Amino acid sequence: MRQPSVNRARAATVSLALVVAAGAAACGPEDNDAKGAGGDSTLRKGGTLTVLNANPQEDFDPARLYTSGGGNVPSLVFRTLTTRNRESGAAGAEVVPDLATDTGRPNKDATVWTYTLKKGLTYEDGTPITSADVKYGIERSFAPELSGGAPYLRDWLIGGADYQGPYKDKKGLDSIETPDDLTIVFHLDKPEGEFPYLATQTQFTPVPKAKDTGTKYEEHPVSSGPYKVVRNENDGERLVLERNPHWSASTDAERKAYPDRIDVRSGLDSSVINQRLSSSQGADAAAVTTDTNLGPAELAKVTGDKELAARVGTGHFGYTDYIAFNPKVKPFDDPKVRQAISYAVDRTSVINAAGGSSLAEAATTYLPNQKSFGYTPYDHFPAGASGNPAKARELLKEAGHPNGLTVTLTHSNDKDFETSPEIATALQDALKKAGITVKLQGLESNDYKDKIHGATSEPGFFLAHWGADWPSGGPFLAPIFDGRQIVHDGANFNTGFLDDKAVNDEIDAINKLTDLDEAARRWGALDKKIGEQALTVPLFHPVYKRLYGKDVKNIVISDWTGVLDISQVAVK
Repeated sequence: MRQPSVNRARAATVSLALVVAAGAAACGPEDNDAKGAGGDSTLRKGGTLTVLNANPQEDFDPARLYTSGGGNVPSLVFRTLTTRNRESGAAGAEVVPDLATDTGRPNKDATVWTYTLKKGLTYEDGTPITSADVKYGIERSFAPELSGGAPYLRDWLIGGADYQGPYKDKKGLDSIETPDDLTIVFHLDKPEGEFPYLATQTQFTPVPKAKDTGTKYEEHPVSSGPYKVVRNENDGERLVLERNPHWSASTDAERKAYPDRIDVRSGLDSSVINQRLSSSQGADAAAVTTDTNLGPAELAKVTGDKELAARVGTGHFGYTDYIAFNPKVKPFDDPKVRQAISYAVDRTSVINAAGGSSLAEAATTYLPNQKSFGYTPYDHFPAGASGNPAKARELLKEAGHPNGLTVTLTHSNDKDFETSPEIATALQDALKKAGITVKLQGLESNDYKDKIHGATSEPGFFLAHWGADWPSGGPFLAPIFDGRQIVHDGANFNTGFLDDKAVNDEIDAINKLTDLDEAARRWGALDKKIGEQALTVPLFHPVYKRLYGKDVKNIVISDWTGVLDISQVAVK
């Protein structure tokens, strides 16, 4: 799963959490007085785009980065076989070719995928990019000293589970073939119809073996994108990019590369970032953020200012905040108790605790409400806007708790408006109306993660959230509900310990599909079916609102990332 990389300011100013991030209809160019990429004659190349971030761009090595769609800042330097479509809204959730001529050609059962590189691709030094470089770049990601990237290749490629990378095993992976300089073939352990999505991960970036400096490669990775690294201070705290003179727009339909220079400055407090973007003085007039959202208090101020309100980009990302149950812990082993809590939840109070309806949308499905995920509306335990305590009491009585019961809700002490005390308190108040006394157990961030992801330490009732690695139901449902992904001695995400053969078989069947529309329909149907078991209570999908400087043009926010795409931005 993509871990949160978005900062959502807390009550007075703070930071939010979510993977590259956000949830339904994105605010497109028309909403921000900017035209689509290439559609506005006032867009000119030149100038410096400043990026103001809270979190540094650490481990700037394609093997170590965990990004989907190529990432935001990383995608300016690293090109991959495929990438995300750089358009606003739902169209941006599509996978499109990048270095490759298409999104991949599968064999009959989707266990072999073949790609052909475009002709004329070169690195920043003018040398050609070859299929062998893509193979080597992938193999590097298996080296223990370059860990951190997405784990799928290790699971999907034949021989991947035991491979230790090219520094220890110079022979390489036989499951990746390069019959010529433009062709690369992947042999998989099992059918994977969504391999084109995986090929957007930065591990698919070509790396010239002769230029590989191991763990120091991040200091100056060789660019295949429109910009090259000219400065990297304090492990990504200050990252300066300038034009790659050998990048050609004729081979890259996705990145516009308007600015001459990108100056990424990190380690800033979220309140400082939003204040600088709001003021838009000097270089900050041509500034954006890729990880800091407006919080409730800040949003209220911005909404009252017409000029500032016109400089807020709104986006949605595939992400769900929810209650998780461990059915191995009493009384949550009883489905009626889980159903009672589902009915008792007051989503209006939860959304208010999350910052209000501008920053959160009510959820009754586990899958996010976007077409690419296969969103299928359902509400198995209709609680209405403010809960149904009468129905909850009825179910508790049937479960043998006529006088109610007392339970403990585990949450994080982080002020993230997701799994934090505000949300927990809102649930505590709602469940009290149904006769359920909720004791709150707040834990510091690391303790909270260790507890809820440990198979033996997992509590019975806790707050959780999940974001997809790409816009599909697969990476959303499989890690949480596939019984074969239950981990007993490491980080476990199948919190309900569901191991249902019918569910597992359907996951396998959908994974064989290369028709992504049909796959989406099946993921939605599976979500609806699993939802009947009340192993989770979906609460809300976050909404992301971010300021940008007054001289920033061409705002594109897709449903893949939910945030402003800096590869499209132009500055005055």
